Amino acid sequence: MTSQSTGIAPAHDGTAEPGGVQHQRVAVLGAGKMGEALVSGMLRAGKPAADVLITARRAERARELTERYGVAAASNAQAAKEADTLILTVKPQDMAALLEELAPHVPSDRLVISGAAGITTAFVAQRLGVPGLPVVRVMTNTPVLVDEAMSAISAGAHATDEHLRRAEEIFRPVGKTVRVPESQQDAVTALSGSGPAYFYFLVEAMIDAGILLGLPRATAHELIVQSAIGAAVMLRDSGEHPVKLREAVTSPAGTTISAIRELERHGVRAALLAALEAARDRSRELASG
Repeated sequence: MTSQSTGIAPAHDGTAEPGGVQHQRVAVLGAGKMGEALVSGMLRAGKPAADVLITARRAERARELTERYGVAAASNAQAAKEADTLILTVKPQDMAALLEELAPHVPSDRLVISGAAGITTAFVAQRLGVPGLPVVRVMTNTPVLVDEAMSAISAGAHATDEHLRRAEEIFRPVGKTVRVPESQQDAVTALSGSGPAYFYFLVEAMIDAGILLGLPRATAHELIVQSAIGAAVMLRDSGEHPVKLREAVTSPAGTTISAIRELERHGVRAALLAALEAARDRSRELASG
């Protein structure tokens, strides 16, 4: 885990940001697509580019982000020394190596936010080896790229309400946030972390069905995507239970109930339950190494 270093001096001058929040320098370590989305969100929310650091495995990726957003690139060690908050956005299988690299450089007053599936706050704290270090765990999802993410935030053993609030300020510009006990994070990973893939899978299958029924692919795609958007907005804005919304579409002896009967006959509901249990179990496996 290496990147280009720029030698930027810390910006801890106490000046208030919009909303009265004191300057907190934030470093996004391993800035891939998720990390870039967080950088973009923080800047749109009014955080000065001078208060954002990024690290990247490849030097060309670091240059790309510095040119695009005006933020500084650093090595992982430098980011640990200079930033108040460290956001770890690497893949779960890369986390141990990153923590080993960071361990000699992380002071006890840093906030560490881990966004890797299955990686517990205890694992992060143990590998960093800093007594009393606050660690917050966040599971977000790919709609972070369009500011529609769902991010679940959990406190580690030494994280306070203030640390959770700081995490929420980072993730709120790219979607919604919710606080959950860390014991629920594997379920969150299965439900919303992996959740977008289930919807894409369903849309893919429905487009194929449209083609089977004689529609051109482009027409089927447009019909299903807009139907999915409309249904999601109704779920979000109506406040109605999904059963009630479904029943509003389901006329007696009509087309919808005929389709739902087939879905039930093929065990689609049971398959979804089993699929999410499998995703939860895999998250637990990642946590255990």
